[in-house]
Amino acid sequence: MEINNKTAKLLRKDFPIFKHNSNLIYLDNAATSQKPQQVIDIIKDFYEKGYANIQRGVYKLGEKATELYLNSKESVAKFIGADAKEIIFTKNATESLNFLSYTLPSILKKNRKEIVLTEMEHLSNLIPWQQLAKRNKMKLKFIKLKKDSYELDLEDMKKKITKNTAIVSLIHVSNSLGTINPVKEIIKYAKLKGAITVLDAAQSVPHMKVNVKDLGCDFLAFSGHKIIGPTGIGVLYGRMALLEKLSPFMFGGGAAKSANFNQICWADIPARFEAGTQNIAGAIGLGKAIKYIQKIGIENIEKWEKKLTAYALSKLKEIPKIKIYNSTKNSSGIISFNLEKIHPHDVASLLDSEGVVIRTGRHCNMLLMKQIGIGGTCRMSLYFYNTFEDIDALILALKKIVKKFE
Repeated sequence: MEINNKTAKLLRKDFPIFKHNSNLIYLDNAATSQKPQQVIDIIKDFYEKGYANIQRGVYKLGEKATELYLNSKESVAKFIGADAKEIIFTKNATESLNFLSYTLPSILKKNRKEIVLTEMEHLSNLIPWQQLAKRNKMKLKFIKLKKDSYELDLEDMKKKITKNTAIVSLIHVSNSLGTINPVKEIIKYAKLKGAITVLDAAQSVPHMKVNVKDLGCDFLAFSGHKIIGPTGIGVLYGRMALLEKLSPFMFGGGAAKSANFNQICWADIPARFEAGTQNIAGAIGLGKAIKYIQKIGIENIEKWEKKLTAYALSKLKEIPKIKIYNSTKNSSGIISFNLEKIHPHDVASLLDSEGVVIRTGRHCNMLLMKQIGIGGTCRMSLYFYNTFEDIDALILALKKIVKKFE
């Protein structure tokens, strides 16, 4: 389905939030996305008509619930070019990355004592590795940000990733700047040096074609709620050859194939990593969300967002005394900006009074903000149900705010 302004408006009708908030201009999709009726309905139907625990009961209700759960895992796997056995359901991308920070040390080579991140990492991809480094007496190194272009310095990357690097973990798309990082190139270089590669894809998987085999990453994490799915469900992809070497992060029922008082035989992958009762409804909702996205076509979503982003950048330049933090070469639908002498929180509050929703602050990017030399930004972020009119409403409201503070 090719998306244009007309079809975006039609797709918008699938999202009840806009029906119940007719004047809502929602431009905070990097924080979380809205949910279509189809996703809401399948969760509601599951709880009302087919709820049962999975992979336990041999009765029809339980078997059907298990089928729905596993079908969702197949949908997710196909969506990112993986095998279903390589997909682990978690709570969110944050939990996925924490899982890795606790399980990877057992397979790291003892002579490799460095972890490489970037200066634009979200705290969810900084703190877990920071804590791992403290526990295991390792060193963190950061690929520098080019402050003139808001892109990563690839020459610095080659200096930071060495034969001493154990893990390279980086964000695919910056949640503050919208920069699309050249992760395939970075992953390739890291693999040449023998490092394990991890990709935080929370801001990429919902918006562009991502294929784990093409990228060559060892692990990839994303959250369901950012791709029109429910909260409380996340995904960790892991390359099977590495998953087979890992022990579980969580222990409990379902993770063991057999047990006695002194010993455990772990279940097959991925069950060994999904102890306890899972977020079954969340997984089923995520599967439906993926199917909804596939029906539209992720490539079509990416094309439409590029048009919206270009339009937004051109219109934002009409605002007096605005500073835009955005890569002109490799940008997604995330745009940060500030208005001179007006606090971002004041901007957001005044925009909200006009029905326009954005996010302000540091966006869990304290390190990045420090490197740029600012305390925070106003951030707008787009999705396929946004329109040119949404951007026009933002621009009109911003012009009013600037005039108000003159």
